[in-house]
Amino acid sequence: MTTTTPTSPQAAAAARAVTTRRPKVAHRGYARRTYPLWFYVPAAVVFGVLFVVPTFASFYFSLTRWTIFDSEFIGLGNFQQFFREPALVKGLTNTLVFGVVTSVGKVVLGMALALLLTAPIIARGYLRSVVFFPVLVSTIGVGLTFQVLMNPTEGLINQALAAVGIDGPAWLVDPDLALLSVAAVDVWKGLGLAVVIYIAGIVSIPAEYFEAAKVDGAGWWQQFRSIILPLSMPATSTVILLSLIGGLRSFDLIWAMTRGGPGFTSDTIASVIYKQYQAGFYGLSTAGNVVLFLVVAAIAFPLSRFFNRREVNL
Repeated sequence: MTTTTPTSPQAAAAARAVTTRRPKVAHRGYARRTYPLWFYVPAAVVFGVLFVVPTFASFYFSLTRWTIFDSEFIGLGNFQQFFREPALVKGLTNTLVFGVVTSVGKVVLGMALALLLTAPIIARGYLRSVVFFPVLVSTIGVGLTFQVLMNPTEGLINQALAAVGIDGPAWLVDPDLALLSVAAVDVWKGLGLAVVIYIAGIVSIPAEYFEAAKVDGAGWWQQFRSIILPLSMPATSTVILLSLIGGLRSFDLIWAMTRGGPGFTSDTIASVIYKQYQAGFYGLSTAGNVVLFLVVAAIAFPLSRFFNRREVNL
């Protein structure tokens, strides 16, 4: 037989108090969840002011013929003129060539030097510092220095080649070599960062993998192909993305070494944009900026997604 205990006035009051307090507890939980979101506000404001607003403003002004004090909406006229100008199309082609060449050079040489500098060699720490040093040097300083070193008649590089009986080329004067010469200097300057990224990727691979491979009789090439190469894919994707984006946006090194010459043979979109600004074609140069932004985005985002799918988790 079930008995029912009468509810006292004190118990009823306590039950009502608990019932009335529950919304306050829920409200405090909501406040705890939303409170950290306020810390995003300063970063969101800075991002909006320095990136979102200028980006949309660039898209608008690329559709106008504008000066500092006036603007006239002309639709896609700037883009039509951009792709009709041979020099501008040549700059777009050079930009893609420069980005690909510098990326491939940094990936191949960066991996090779990283393998060397993770091996048990003498003065390994010193050599790592030497390889990374060019990254710290000013890009303009590097450009001006190599402009002197690559002088076809008085440059130290051609003089050294002449000492061993080799007739050095006109590095920055020959239209067929100017862009590739600047790309080689860009690889030299940025190689240190690629090496550091690769070293971090290689040393993070567990030693047990190499020990198991040695037990199975795997040689150096098998270890590189089956262990180092796939497990360093995050480092490879980082180097490719950084070097490719940097190569597509490169301006200061090219301007310091060749100013886009001879003629337009080493011009990239960035240097062409600068020349258009100097000439007063602000709308056309803004359209070039938009084209450069779209090119970088169209290449970087698919590559990033591709590399993320191919990464191997340890």
